[in-house]
Amino acid sequence: MSRFIPMPAYVDSMPVDISSAFGDEKPAGKHGFVRADGDDLRFEDGTLARFWGVNFNGGACFPPHDYADKVAERLAQSGCNIVRFHQLDAEFDTPNIFAYTKGPLVETTRRLDPRSMDALDYLVSALKKQGVYCYLDMITYRKFKEGDGVKDADLLMDAAKPWSLIDPTLIALQKEYAEQLWTHVNPYTGLAYKDDPVFVLTEIINETDVFLDHNMTKKRGWHWPEYYLNEYREMFRGWLQANGKEFDWEHCEFFDPSPEVIEFKTYLTAKYYKEVRDHIRSLGVRIPIAGSNWNRCYGYVKAHEEMDFTDSHLYIYDWRWGNTERRCKNESLMASSNKNADPRFGALAAMKVAGKPFFISEWDMPWPNCFRAEGPIYFAVIGALQGWSGFAIHTYAYTPRLENMKILGREMSAPVGGVPYREGIFSVWNDPAKFGLFCISALITRRADITPAKAYYAIQAGDHALCEHDAQNALLEHHRVGTYFGDEKPDWASALVPAKEGAPCEDHFDPDHPDRIISDNGQVWRSLKHHYGCVDTERTKVVYGMLNQDSTTSLYRASSIGIELKDFSVSTPMDFGVIALSSLTNDPVTKSRNLLIATIGRAHNEGQSFDGEKMLDVGRPPILAEVIPATIRLRTEVGKKLRVWGINAEGFYAGQCQTSYEDGWLTIHVGDEENPACYYLVQTT
Repeated sequence: MSRFIPMPAYVDSMPVDISSAFGDEKPAGKHGFVRADGDDLRFEDGTLARFWGVNFNGGACFPPHDYADKVAERLAQSGCNIVRFHQLDAEFDTPNIFAYTKGPLVETTRRLDPRSMDALDYLVSALKKQGVYCYLDMITYRKFKEGDGVKDADLLMDAAKPWSLIDPTLIALQKEYAEQLWTHVNPYTGLAYKDDPVFVLTEIINETDVFLDHNMTKKRGWHWPEYYLNEYREMFRGWLQANGKEFDWEHCEFFDPSPEVIEFKTYLTAKYYKEVRDHIRSLGVRIPIAGSNWNRCYGYVKAHEEMDFTDSHLYIYDWRWGNTERRCKNESLMASSNKNADPRFGALAAMKVAGKPFFISEWDMPWPNCFRAEGPIYFAVIGALQGWSGFAIHTYAYTPRLENMKILGREMSAPVGGVPYREGIFSVWNDPAKFGLFCISALITRRADITPAKAYYAIQAGDHALCEHDAQNALLEHHRVGTYFGDEKPDWASALVPAKEGAPCEDHFDPDHPDRIISDNGQVWRSLKHHYGCVDTERTKVVYGMLNQDSTTSLYRASSIGIELKDFSVSTPMDFGVIALSSLTNDPVTKSRNLLIATIGRAHNEGQSFDGEKMLDVGRPPILAEVIPATIRLRTEVGKKLRVWGINAEGFYAGQCQTSYEDGWLTIHVGDEENPACYYLVQTT
């Protein structure tokens, strides 16, 4: 029977501080500016740049000074080293970059509020002191005004989608905004944003494109003002004439998937990116710049070929959380994935252009999905194996007013901007099932505990009007992949595979255990039969998913009961969870004198209840975390000198665990009746 313990969150600290595992990384920027180096991001001194972090949404980007200091330290303790400033320009937020408070009439978005900028400036300086870098969004939700000189401003959606890529006035206003931000001098650092290496990445526009889906835009109520449609058609006419092509430009639908339209939209998007990027470069900005960050089709991907890096988003969520009817599908990635990776990951990987760094600036597997503890691990596993540059979850919080937010999913008193999930479904700061595992995911990602796969496959893009990604699905957990637009296999590639070719290679499966798909470096594998995944590296060992599997056998050695890796085994009666062990030094787990065990299963609010997929009660405090009782065996050269203590939510010792040592193996019993915890420190006396 499951046992749950209170697991409250605190705005100023984590139960365990893992920041020392990364060495001295303070202040952020000590290695110089970040630059693109082939598929990687590197600092000026040659250090490989890998990031694990969070988004701050809207009002969370403009906190009081004392909160900024607290949250920066807490992020560093959790292993996070990047914050993406998202929705800075969203009118529905308070503060936002144009208005610190609600009430005064904002007639133009061409002026930045000085109080908002002071709060943002101090936050940047606080993060920098703690070794946390910044990803600065440009346009995301800006609601253009008549006072901005924008035609039919009242008819335009947030960010003027999709006309912000087309209209010269809207583009000029974006350039002006970029200049206001990048040339702004932060009084707390003494540096203009463009001159501060704490900023490592930026994008031109968030989730906006011209490769639109008619049903989606109709559902969201987007408007199609005749003025902007005419602009688009005139630009299309000019392009057709310049390229000697014929098409009924005067009457064509915006959503027309014809090859001529897709080719023009690819050109139009690339032209917009280049124009804004070149302007930002002219201001003196040195860091890598991306275009936008999702994937519609290969035409959209191709438009990013000349950008410094690519970016995309992925949510494991069924989007049925309404204002009144609240439904959620409990979905396990380990239980639902077949012989290939989840197809949503294949679509994500299609946005990774071969030879360019790739960053995921939004991802989530949100509350109340009871299997969401898989999310931080599986995302980190895929990213590390692929050699991607990092992740930022959406979102840490929508506000800095967190002291009294003591339940999951209800950060706000009501939905923000009429969007129901903005009441807190995506907030992770107090979720033990997700943020509670960032310590392990950060070690996997930042410290490269999982090394990139050995083979690198060039995935040949298919029809530019589509996003076929069968090859990515088939290869993602085995070899590295990158979207490629050439016809011949490049010298660097192990093979050239068409995007719609989905058959996996024979070597993807362990020959001794054909139910397991395995990476070509042997460091990660997933059981198709028993629905769990494993990480098996020198410094980190993880088992996650459906854990109670009798008579499973090892990839490396025999095991009668439980899941066994090299130098490490786990046996538990629990059906689901994550059990992870990581060295908090640079030593392998067999030699380390300081290790962390994290055991996380389900987490929910007291009294939270469902009728099938329909939520009946969001619950009340306290937040409860499922205890994972387990027997862990670790081969160690340190031996009897190691002691194991449970750590409670406040960071106190919660009791010493029972251990025994025999023949070089330390046996640890965690999660028993007298020592219920989610974290355990294994340290020498």
